[in-house]
Amino acid sequence: MANATQTQVYLFEQVIVLFSCALSFLGSSLIILTYIIWSDLRTTPRKLLVYLSVSDWLSAVSYAFGVWSVFRTNSAECVAQGAISTFANTSSFFWTVAIAVYLYVFIVRANQRVADSLVLVFHLVSWGIPLAITIAAVSLNKIGYDASEVSVGWCWVRINVQDRVLWMLLTGKIWEFLAYLTLPFLYILIKRHIHIAHAALSEYRPILANRPPAHSFSSMADVKLTLIPIIFIVLRIWSTVRFILLLADSSVRQNPALVTLHGIGNTLQGAANCVMFVLFTQPIRTRLCAALTSCSQCRAEAQRSHRLLPEQDATARREEDGTERGHADR
Repeated sequence: MANATQTQVYLFEQVIVLFSCALSFLGSSLIILTYIIWSDLRTTPRKLLVYLSVSDWLSAVSYAFGVWSVFRTNSAECVAQGAISTFANTSSFFWTVAIAVYLYVFIVRANQRVADSLVLVFHLVSWGIPLAITIAAVSLNKIGYDASEVSVGWCWVRINVQDRVLWMLLTGKIWEFLAYLTLPFLYILIKRHIHIAHAALSEYRPILANRPPAHSFSSMADVKLTLIPIIFIVLRIWSTVRFILLLADSSVRQNPALVTLHGIGNTLQGAANCVMFVLFTQPIRTRLCAALTSCSQCRAEAQRSHRLLPEQDATARREEDGTERGHADR
């Protein structure tokens, strides 16, 4: 494996990755806010998405702090940032897979009771395992300055520990690899089940010919089921590539383009989820548009009222002057 050489993080890389963190922060926040505001949208899958968004929100904040700071020592701030990002990033993997497992049990196995009973297990696994791993890594002094060899300015597994690869696997990479395999497998099974069910109802299509909206919703769901694993892999693959290049002791891992893609991929998950599950979800998109339109109308009305105020004040003054003159004449 490579010697303790530092990967240079350039200013343009910092700017791009910080912008990616900001998008993920806003996207995760929007998912959480829409869940809080509209109680009728609080389904179990969306609740799981909120838990995933909490992990992505923590990841975005901790990564942004690391990219902004570009640590060069094992300072207390470096260890704290590395611990939070390790916990949040690993938790995000677990919640992403948990959502796929829930949908598989709910749709393919057609057992909502079992699917809902898994939520407690998801909590224990998706919060508990990352927390246990992070506490162990910090207690054993494994988290700290990593010279941006498999990061972009933030701290992760210390560059000088002997069992560095093992802790890289435990604090992220092994769960990332498992997600690469699990997500496509589960979503392919879900899509296959939906297509079979859709084909089984084909003889009734003439009866349902006057219901195109249901077909459009089905098409959008099908697109999402395709995009979820693809987007996850596209975003995360750059981190995996750099990890493999580190094991191969290749200097290509320090290529600025690869480093930038790694930074974007690790930090953009929250924004991607927001696009798929908020902006591309019609009921939520409709409500957001209505809320924004209402706010713009309120602002327009406020501006009109402000423009009318001087005229109203002048009229009131004229009326007051007329009243005073009438009193004086009397």
